[in-house]
Amino acid sequence: MTSCPYVLITPARNEEAFIERTLESVTRQTLLPLRWVIVNDGSTDATAAKILPYLADNPWIALVDLPVRQERHFAAKVFAFNVGLEKVKDLSYAVIGNLDADVSLDQDHFEFLISQFIKDPALGVAGTVFREHGYNSETDSFEGETYVSGQCQMFRRRCFEEIGGYKPNKGGGIDWMAVTHARMIGWKTRSFREKYFFHHRRLGTAERGILASSFAYGRKDYFLGGHPLWELFRVAWRMTKRPYVLNGTALGFGYFCAALQRAQRPVSPELMHFHRREQMKKLRAIFGTLLRLKHIDSFRAGMVAVSTSEDARHSSGVQLPKEREFYER
Repeated sequence: MTSCPYVLITPARNEEAFIERTLESVTRQTLLPLRWVIVNDGSTDATAAKILPYLADNPWIALVDLPVRQERHFAAKVFAFNVGLEKVKDLSYAVIGNLDADVSLDQDHFEFLISQFIKDPALGVAGTVFREHGYNSETDSFEGETYVSGQCQMFRRRCFEEIGGYKPNKGGGIDWMAVTHARMIGWKTRSFREKYFFHHRRLGTAERGILASSFAYGRKDYFLGGHPLWELFRVAWRMTKRPYVLNGTALGFGYFCAALQRAQRPVSPELMHFHRREQMKKLRAIFGTLLRLKHIDSFRAGMVAVSTSEDARHSSGVQLPKEREFYER
């Protein structure tokens, strides 16, 4: 297989209960990273103690300890990631990954993803579907094939540099902004269903319950510029998931409250317009499928919204990244 060196960065805060599973998963990979920087982001539990035993036998793992802090917010994750980014700046890598500290992966997970970057020079961001207890992103979400979940996001280096890396935002959505920005400027972004990883903590519930999490997601949908019609569809869809009705109601109430407050949005007008255009194309495709009485493949539904943006790079004459310096037969 052609070589395509990669590095991983893991911001970890209070992951004592899960991080050993991630450590075991990464150290057993068939294709190891050049460097894996774990940034202990002010944990108040035994996260660092769980990492230390792995350092001696795996010199490619580096641990960085940041000062203890009590406040938890998504912008801090970006700051921690950037600390890790500084530690790999002198390495010749082609792909950089953001990996959460509460996941489990198959042994060939990264070998599979790296092979996708090698096959397709236009691929800017790659990942896989994921599962949680009672949840499967492949079938239970309309984010679909073009969205790469933030628990394990792999970026082609040039793509990551072109979008300016992760943008700090206390309200969240940093992973979504990165992936959508990449697609807006013409890169392909893909989640592959051939493999999956397991997320041990349910999304958004690190320090709150399910309904509070749904409310927060509704607010975030508004912050990130989501179209009201798409949100209505999303609310209706979530009402069919446990806890029935309440889940969707909390989501819609979060969006409504943020809209009523005219909450400030961290996304640019260009990104919001691009996002809403994709949502409307996706919504038309979904209802078109329903009217034809056909089965909806929620994972593939988003592909209808992507066609022109992926060709923009080619038609504008922008050069795709030259990775030759990283590849060896």
